[in-house]
Amino acid sequence: MKKTYITTMPDHIGAFLKASKCFASLGVNITRVSYNKAIDAHTLFIDADGTPEQLAQADEQLTEIGYLQTDISDKNIVLLEFQLKDVPGSVTEVLHLISEFDFNISYISSQENNTDYQQFKMGLFVEDTGKISEFLARAEKLCPVRIIDYDHTEKVYDNSIFYSSFVSEIAKNIGLSPEMKDRLLINTNLAMQTLDEQGLSPYRTFDSIGRFAEMLAMYKGAAFAPRITEHRITEKTRLVLIEPPCGSNTAVLISGEQVLFIDSGYACYREEMEDIFRELLPSYDEMEKTVLITHADVDHCGLLPLFDRVLTSKKSAACLRAEREGRNGFREENPLHRPYINICKILTQYSPPDPEKVMGMWGEDQGEQSELLTQIGFFDFADLHFEIYEGKGGHLPGEIVLIDYTDHIVFTGDIYINIKGFTPEQKKYNQYAPILMTSVDTDTELCAKERAAILQRLGAGDWQIFGAHGGKKEYSVSGGE
Repeated sequence: MKKTYITTMPDHIGAFLKASKCFASLGVNITRVSYNKAIDAHTLFIDADGTPEQLAQADEQLTEIGYLQTDISDKNIVLLEFQLKDVPGSVTEVLHLISEFDFNISYISSQENNTDYQQFKMGLFVEDTGKISEFLARAEKLCPVRIIDYDHTEKVYDNSIFYSSFVSEIAKNIGLSPEMKDRLLINTNLAMQTLDEQGLSPYRTFDSIGRFAEMLAMYKGAAFAPRITEHRITEKTRLVLIEPPCGSNTAVLISGEQVLFIDSGYACYREEMEDIFRELLPSYDEMEKTVLITHADVDHCGLLPLFDRVLTSKKSAACLRAEREGRNGFREENPLHRPYINICKILTQYSPPDPEKVMGMWGEDQGEQSELLTQIGFFDFADLHFEIYEGKGGHLPGEIVLIDYTDHIVFTGDIYINIKGFTPEQKKYNQYAPILMTSVDTDTELCAKERAAILQRLGAGDWQIFGAHGGKKEYSVSGGE
């Protein structure tokens, strides 16, 4: 049994040794350790492997020595900038005021700038946030003061409770349970450690996680305003493309009473998306609902529990089944992708679908494809007739492409997306995954070859290409001489 401990240790020699002896005495094996004093001087993450009984004893012993982290979610770091005259003793009155309010100073930075003033930055550890307004009113009588936005791309100003304050702010905005908050804390640290070992700035990691969470929360409720367009496919069949600001598109094929959803977006937008579905389809609540997914990424599969049938490749079905059983999906098998995907699942409230509803219809559930695109079957919807191709796994194993050679329509998932067709919100959202995963593809070069292979398979004529992000792409193939 494995468990991650979030420990708070005193910043002195031998602190980790004491915890290590505790685990060793119980026969518990330490499998991962993460500590970065520049980010957080006291928080140490330890992954331990032992029996339930051994880990329960470790809980007791670490609690007794005061190493298990306490909840400090009600405490805050406030970063202020005081404009002080550049004369001896100018900061003294400010320090007296800070002492009067019982604020602790966690960060100080100041230097001359060839003017008569210094911009004196201080990070204040505030236990009673109700005192801030009064403190600022008093401080402004001494000198000009401004609150500085907490920008993690510059520096981490508090080095004693950074992880908890960072995660608590996100948890509050998203509305996470205490259990999910702890999981977010662990995976935030794992993301930092993974990317730091790749030579990437940990501060950029924290900034990207924070901004990603902010975007997810920003577009909830009335602010959820996806671009919705309608496209005529045949005389009988039309397609409605729903492009949320965050997550994958959802394409809805409609032909009389027949309806097929393709990909489904994030779980956190369930209410917002269902409102759109009900407006689009008056019988939505009563109808049997079928969705087809192009691949098993979290931003495509968030709403799968809403559907009666989930159509996938056999590899994607195996991935969803593994997630349902608590095992790693395809993304989590990649150490560089695992932290971001876990964070994404936590923040979007992802839950894998009931395996009884998942129908792996095409290809094999294991093994590598021999070609860039391998035809693995056929699929009919109303008057549309698709050939199903499975990619070699450049974006994600199990990825499929649907091509209708008669009506010149293609669904390409994430192998081919219309980047130039992004809305401003989509463009902003799609910045963060490449930073936090180092690449959105499992194999970038392979995915590029698959992308070219899709276009090479299209016959002469005018095509409508629907990727899973961005608007429709119109593409013409010359018939030659």
